[in-house]
Amino acid sequence: MKHIDYAYTFGMDDATTEKRLRTAETGVLSLSKDDESYAIPLAHYYDGDGLYFRLGVTDGSRKQAFIEATETASYVCYGTEPTEDPREIDSWSVMVTGQLSEIPQSDHDRFDTAEINRQFAPIRVFDENIDEIEIQILELEIDTMTGRATSES
Repeated sequence: MKHIDYAYTFGMDDATTEKRLRTAETGVLSLSKDDESYAIPLAHYYDGDGLYFRLGVTDGSRKQAFIEATETASYVCYGTEPTEDPREIDSWSVMVTGQLSEIPQSDHDRFDTAEINRQFAPIRVFDENIDEIEIQILELEIDTMTGRATSES
């Protein structure tokens, strides 16, 4: 396919990758259970050491079942920026993999209500009764973190 346009990408250095993860607000968390996959768009908080998610779950939810079954989760955040050439866009992505663990309620001193509201966008609610939603803070214990961006040349 020699008439297809291609955009070359390069690996971002660690500092740029971490900056993108720190300043991006949302991404997609991918989970797996048996031979199924489940992806959740959500907000994150990265403090330079840990990657955190705030989720609302209800008893018996599909989301909770996938969180519990997933051995290695992946999270992708990405963005695009216009260039001077309207046919081109600069783009970047960061992918993080690791194991998810729930931060116990006893450790929620770090993520009290005020801190949760500062660090995370409002929770999106879909047909759930707010009184039935349990707030969970999950940490993705980072095994790998890679970043890629389009070349400027």
